[in-house]
Amino acid sequence: MTTLQTFIAVTRFGLGAKPSELQSAAGDPRGWLKQQLQSGSTLPQRLAHFPTGSQRFAEFEASRRRSDAALQQALRGSIRESYIAEAGARTQVQIDSDTPFRERLVAFWSNHFTISVQRPPVLGLAGAFEREAIRPHVTGRFYDMLLAVARHPGMLLYLDNAQSVGPTSVAGQRSGRGLNENLAREILELHTLGVNAGYTQADVREFARILTGWSLSRPEDGDPGTFRFRPFIHEPGTKTLLGVQYLDGGIREGETALLALSRHPATATHIATKFARHFIADNPPAAAVKRLARVYRETDCDLGALARAIVDAPEAWAEPLAKVKTPNEYVVSALRATGYAGENEKLMQSLRLFGQAPFAAPSPAGWPDTAEQWIGPESVLRRAEWAMALGQRINQFRPPDTLVATTIAPVMRRETQLAIERAPSTAEAVALVFAAPEFQRR
Repeated sequence: MTTLQTFIAVTRFGLGAKPSELQSAAGDPRGWLKQQLQSGSTLPQRLAHFPTGSQRFAEFEASRRRSDAALQQALRGSIRESYIAEAGARTQVQIDSDTPFRERLVAFWSNHFTISVQRPPVLGLAGAFEREAIRPHVTGRFYDMLLAVARHPGMLLYLDNAQSVGPTSVAGQRSGRGLNENLAREILELHTLGVNAGYTQADVREFARILTGWSLSRPEDGDPGTFRFRPFIHEPGTKTLLGVQYLDGGIREGETALLALSRHPATATHIATKFARHFIADNPPAAAVKRLARVYRETDCDLGALARAIVDAPEAWAEPLAKVKTPNEYVVSALRATGYAGENEKLMQSLRLFGQAPFAAPSPAGWPDTAEQWIGPESVLRRAEWAMALGQRINQFRPPDTLVATTIAPVMRRETQLAIERAPSTAEAVALVFAAPEFQRR
């Protein structure tokens, strides 16, 4: 029988138990989680063959330069097919993974630094962005991840910094083009300080000036899609961000500013709050947030230390069903429990049906992490219908009593147990496991 502590480890910190991993987690749930943080950032085999972000950009740019018609054809054809293949493979990695805590951290930080395929230039880049800017850094320093994010073609195109031009730069004076503040604003508001940290519109503008020149190589430059600092579009002169002066220094201005932002006390609190909301409760306890922020500051933004600290937080183990699973978490946990991997196109159909297609958040703020966004009458009905379809597909090789024992047994209510026992068919009994409120929470 799965213990409550094991249930929390595999469900809240992991992605739902695979039957094969319950024994591994049962002896020492916290140790099992921490061991995953030491496993390194090796790219999962399913993702190893996909092109780099710069290669994806080169494909997009080549189509765009041929004609608008060629670009639209690529967006509907080869680029869309690449997105589906990589999004499906990423979901399969979550279903198969033997290090689900690490995969949850990848998803958390990818959402924190959202780029969305709702913008066409990002359609082929989202998977590469997660592979290249997020995965290598989930247990490293926040500054390294922030720098990788700010230099990646996915983010530079999504938030338009590749087109931002210093008004008094050489290029700005010749062309009349000016600043784009999108990346600067979202780094301050969403990625580092948080919306209520006291920065001003003047800070946003100054930071945008600092980030001018952070762009991409074009085909004529060679190696298209790689990060390229362009001095002739960088705004010259001294800038002042959050009361600190940054002397005219080209690319060093942005690197220094990002490091300062990563170490800012408001960033520590903002990240600690999001981390606690994800792993503890929609309204995280203030004491836990304070402890996590202190760990972040005292370890110089060490995300591995932050992950170990959340595992050690007693609040994360106190309420076993405090969080509602997002659609992605729901689908992945169900398929991990059954051992049924699914197929790429059907996985994408399921996630689109639930309103959470991979890499398709509606804004740079990413997918919400609170219950009211995911559980309403319509979404509950959709989950029940999906659960019935899954039950009909897998009932022959996952009996309901075995499924219960490896999923919701430690938290199952009496009424859920009776409903499963009295189900008129095995398929309906299996469906009731996945439709149960206990399964839809973590």
